[in-house]
Amino acid sequence: MSDTNGGKRSFSAIASIIIAVVLIVMIGLALSDARGENNAIRWLNFGGGEGGGAGTTTVEGIIGSEKRDYFEDPEVKSRLAELGYTVKFSTAGSRQIATNTDLDKQDFVFPSSGPAAQKVKSQGGSYSVDYPFFTPMAIASWQPIVDLLEQEGVVRNTGDGYAFDMGAYIKLAESGKRWRDLGDTFPSPRQVQVSTTDIRTSNSAAMYLSLLTWQFEQEKPGMSTEELVDKISPFFVGQGYSESSSSAPFRDYLSQGMGSTPLVLVYEAQFLGEQMKDNSRVRDDMVLLRLEPTVVANHGIVGISDKGKELGRLLSTDPELQRLAAKHGFRPAESGSLADELQAHGLPAPSDYVNSVDPPTFDRLEQLLEAVGQRYSGQPPANEEATL
Repeated sequence: MSDTNGGKRSFSAIASIIIAVVLIVMIGLALSDARGENNAIRWLNFGGGEGGGAGTTTVEGIIGSEKRDYFEDPEVKSRLAELGYTVKFSTAGSRQIATNTDLDKQDFVFPSSGPAAQKVKSQGGSYSVDYPFFTPMAIASWQPIVDLLEQEGVVRNTGDGYAFDMGAYIKLAESGKRWRDLGDTFPSPRQVQVSTTDIRTSNSAAMYLSLLTWQFEQEKPGMSTEELVDKISPFFVGQGYSESSSSAPFRDYLSQGMGSTPLVLVYEAQFLGEQMKDNSRVRDDMVLLRLEPTVVANHGIVGISDKGKELGRLLSTDPELQRLAAKHGFRPAESGSLADELQAHGLPAPSDYVNSVDPPTFDRLEQLLEAVGQRYSGQPPANEEATL
């Protein structure tokens, strides 16, 4: 009798183990299916532009430093999350992005000019390029400096702002005059000179070179490359040390005052975006000068992976992301209005008309950049921007 009971107990124990194993397997399969559904939802959220939160997909890339504030904006982050994105980025000068980046490790790159974007695109047959927004180059200065340059015929009051005549400025700079020669308002011994970034690393300096090239070729068509480089080089090497990317000179302008930075080449968006901040550092005596002619920085995002391509498409077509670009001083390509954003902050809107010239092709620009870069005595500055 006891053997029979023992056998029953053994059978019951074995049956319990089998049932437990079956239950574990069934639970595992159920969890696996659930994870599969969740992964599908995440993918659909990313591809279809709905949802967000825990379903976001991380997209990594390199951007020009002047777009840092845009991507760090909580509203931009929130909207991207709704569309299925978390964007992780580092910053670099646009020339570095175009010529010295391991593209296989990036989902996208976002330099600050059309030529740089096209140069990157040419390196991959499947790469895409979108242009979500653009901004003209401009000069950040100070009212006392503006008054001095008005007397010299370099600056004129247009009624809705100030224009900076590049041709007149070049003649003044080539004369070798120092600020103290223009009057007692700013008795600095420094030469009259626009501060830029280092031409060997940064797009904004390359845009300045584009303007100088256009001006000199207008004066003397058919000028040889060597002649052109001789004319252009003093406008860069005469500055002394210059920074690697565009955020640094503008930061110095905001913090160090007129004595350090009387004239600074900036993206229009940097100045206007700072003006629209709640705690703006732009003071009443700071003045934005419209370059005549200017050159437009057409910010092109190059999609390398499928994720990067989709990010470029959404930045260009999503109305909210376009509006937020205007909030940061950019001129949106598709929708949104810079004028509306400025007026909402009680600020005057810039003219829709931009007297601009086309930059050289990337290869021609690269030829000039290399030649002018050889006139520098030191090494290019290191990229001091933080990786996020």
